[in-house]
Amino acid sequence: MTEPRPVTSAASLADAFEAQRPRLQRLAYAATGSVAEAEDCVQEAWLRLTRLPDPSTIADLPAWLTTTVSRLALDALGSARARRERAAGPWLPEPLVADLRAPDPADQVSLDELVSMALLVVLERLSPAERTAFVLHDVFDVDFEEIAEVVGRTPSAVRQLASRARKHVRDGQPRFPPTRSEQAEIVTAFAAACANGDIDQLTRLLDPGVTWRADGGGKVTAAPVLAQGAPDVAQVLLDFASRGAAQVRMVLVNGTPGLAVRDAGQVLSVIALTVDDGRITAIDIIRDPDKLTTLSGLL
Repeated sequence: MTEPRPVTSAASLADAFEAQRPRLQRLAYAATGSVAEAEDCVQEAWLRLTRLPDPSTIADLPAWLTTTVSRLALDALGSARARRERAAGPWLPEPLVADLRAPDPADQVSLDELVSMALLVVLERLSPAERTAFVLHDVFDVDFEEIAEVVGRTPSAVRQLASRARKHVRDGQPRFPPTRSEQAEIVTAFAAACANGDIDQLTRLLDPGVTWRADGGGKVTAAPVLAQGAPDVAQVLLDFASRGAAQVRMVLVNGTPGLAVRDAGQVLSVIALTVDDGRITAIDIIRDPDKLTTLSGLL
């Protein structure tokens, strides 16, 4: 393995930072569930780097940036928790939405799939330290010694944090997730059943314990409470679909096929479906316009 070399000029420092930006952005996003907060963390890391008296003394710039961005994300996550607890109705993470047909780099698609909407929803139930330990170790392969510096715990304590988080994630993730093509088939059938008002077909697609969550951010109409169970969720879906859709398009939501919808009132929604063993177990609808600012080119 090639040893990292220190940067020797302002230009090489900027180039080295930009080479790390996509990874840092996704790390901060996985840690916070917010694209805007992730961007702020990465930008602040750059500012801190440029304020150092001599950045060339950093022996391993990627490791330094990982630690710095992780600390900033941990701080951002802690301060955001109170705001999320006060949210009107369910709070959902900001989705990463991409064109299904666009050629994406393989590593980006793979990472987006790892940081699925289902995973992000589970991560919201963890403490900031547990979430940080899990994301850094299990998703980004950072060793426990480095994570200990981020969260201010011993490496053995970090191992316990990651272990507890891993159990929560395992319990909350699909046991038999679909392939991308299988997910696309289910999304297509789901969209058709909603459009046709076919409650029987819709109910067949839903797991008996399916959960519906909708996040309007207090800015647009969204169901204020969770709905659970196939009959109730099917009815909620048909009520939602009855508003009419001006445009419906299959997109990638965190690397997995989902839907982008513009309703008759021109309100945008992103629908993420969690599928386990061929049935839809969770439907997460993000309608908060502040979380959908990147969709303008898709619909």
